[in-house]
Amino acid sequence: MRIGAQLYTARDFCKDTASFAETLSRIADIGYTAVQVSGTCDYDPQWLKNELCKNGLECVITHIPADRLKENPATVASEHDIFGCKYIGLGWFAFDEHKEGHRIADFSDAFRPVVHTLKENGKYFMYHNHDGEFAKYGGKTILEMLSEEFSPDEMGFTLDTYWIQAGGGDPAQWVERLSGRIPCIHLKDFAYGRKMAVLGEGNINFDRVFQKAADGGTEYMLVEQDDCNGEDPFDCLKRSYEYLKSRGFK
Repeated sequence: MRIGAQLYTARDFCKDTASFAETLSRIADIGYTAVQVSGTCDYDPQWLKNELCKNGLECVITHIPADRLKENPATVASEHDIFGCKYIGLGWFAFDEHKEGHRIADFSDAFRPVVHTLKENGKYFMYHNHDGEFAKYGGKTILEMLSEEFSPDEMGFTLDTYWIQAGGGDPAQWVERLSGRIPCIHLKDFAYGRKMAVLGEGNINFDRVFQKAADGGTEYMLVEQDDCNGEDPFDCLKRSYEYLKSRGFK
């Protein structure tokens, strides 16, 4: 499994292409060789390819706004061809089985055409969880219902370790439960007071997560820290990188 950085961590340093380019350089200097592009300014796909190549980086997954995915998934897929990215993700959906437009059935109606178009164009649709997907309806979590609504060849999951724990779940248990459907995983530690933390500085048992992820075929472990609690996000990314390196990953 390869280490990557989720650029949402450094989103405040990606607000224009000049700062975005500098951020990619700083990420590479830490030692990362893979990134997820999310939360950045708009960019031209060829520009991104050039900047990635310049820094020895690979974009392995993106998060794309829902409206853009629904409007023209074929164009999104072709743009990802330019910079060589297979996994295309949706970062969030406001699920609520009691609210029209927010039910699993509504999500399915809206995104099944997207899923199929991406698949036809050689891409794989990924859904990223927060804690809301652990709400239960009829004894099942939203995440369970999603995994049943879409087959493994239609949709994968970018499981987020922090949000699983925030939702009352066991990160390693869910990685095992969705084995084979998690090519990319977000690693984010959970500290006292629900704080997001640098890996190894919180309370998640990552050794269990690593083992279950490896067993299930995970390819990329992406470090993400939405809230760095006032610290420099690049310093947080570096400390998380060093933690993963100490565990034998690179």
